[in-house]
Amino acid sequence: QVQLVESGGGLVQAGGSLRLSCAASGSTLSRNAMGWFRQPPGQERVFVAAITWDDSSADYADSVKGRFTISRDNAKNLLYLQMNSLKPEDTAVYYCNAVRFYGNSWSVIGSWGQGTQVTVSS
Repeated sequence: QVQLVESGGGLVQAGGSLRLSCAASGSTLSRNAMGWFRQPPGQERVFVAAITWDDSSADYADSVKGRFTISRDNAKNLLYLQMNSLKPEDTAVYYCNAVRFYGNSWSVIGSWGQGTQVTVSS
């Protein structure tokens, strides 16, 4: 069973940048499309970004378009999320997971990890 470990979160001022990483063990990331999700305090977990298994295409939530970039390194079994121009409303726990596009949205097909906390101060 694939285990996912997110890292790279922290406290940053508004306008700053962070790069999150997601490492997989037990299997390879390269077989699946992968996505990032986030759960703000007191809210449900929501989609942030996804990338196809071969890095040919990426999809973003409107709230992060132009600021966040998802990427992957299949040789290293790693997924990344580069976050620039961070805003206080980006504060959340960030999670990665394997995903599949079904209907008109991305569905999670794996188990959740612990996530990594991102806090953006104003």
